Amino acid sequence: MFSRERIQLKTPDQVRHMRRAGLVVAQMHAALREAVAPGVTTAELDAVAAEVISRCGARSNFLGYHGYPATVCVSVNEEVVHGIPGTRRLRAGDLVTFDCGAYVVDREGTQWHGDAAFTTVVGGTYRDPLDDLLDTTTHEALWAAVAAVATAVQGGASVRRGRLNVVGDAVEGVVEQVAENHGHRLGILRDYVGHGIGTQMHMPPDVLNYSVSRRGPRLRPGMVLAIEPMLTAGQPQVRELDDGWTVVTCDGSRAAQWEHTVAVLPAGVWVLTAPDGGAQGLEPFGLAPVVLA
Repeated sequence: MFSRERIQLKTPDQVRHMRRAGLVVAQMHAALREAVAPGVTTAELDAVAAEVISRCGARSNFLGYHGYPATVCVSVNEEVVHGIPGTRRLRAGDLVTFDCGAYVVDREGTQWHGDAAFTTVVGGTYRDPLDDLLDTTTHEALWAAVAAVATAVQGGASVRRGRLNVVGDAVEGVVEQVAENHGHRLGILRDYVGHGIGTQMHMPPDVLNYSVSRRGPRLRPGMVLAIEPMLTAGQPQVRELDDGWTVVTCDGSRAAQWEHTVAVLPAGVWVLTAPDGGAQGLEPFGLAPVVLA
């Protein structure tokens, strides 16, 4: 199951189990999109996500993880990641990121995990054009990175040559293009990155959101990656609050995160946490997901 780099490689059947978990996460996203509104507390939204997991017969992979006390991470405005749900009431114009996870258990008792995040604006109207630019760019960076992986592995033989570095190159390329077009450079977090996922929520390899000169691991069929660009409207430096979880920008600028769990297959990718497998997100790049029956 593991390569020499200790990266877990999944069989097609195992990828199908991860698709089950991914669809639970997708249902969590749908329920949260419907429930988020001015005046709702972040704890009430956590309860919405917990109900979906229970109804689907899955389990939370966030609750209790290293002591984390909730089902989802709800990060508001300058909170980048790992925001703990509580009594805070959302206001119109707040920029909110929901990071969600769940796992299912196969007949052998093995856990298979899904993990995905999205950012939304409370009330449907951005407070500032920069919020719109930040959210839109982060979303574009996610799909550019997924498309870069798909392109690297498409055609079978190229999977031996493509490397994981394409993710960081794609994210940085989108951010650079936005800076050129709009005259504003968004920050790319370096302290928090994507990861492998499978029988655990966090596994090798690290999935960097920025370009590096060193050679990354080869993309191989059976790899499953949580690709999750995290951008800030200002500088990328962050700090952790006294609660031991919530990460905020040092300069108080707002942040956004978008994430999907993506399976690498011999002829492309399957976005396990997207209901359509990634069809809509990949279509602008002239690509289509590879779906296992």
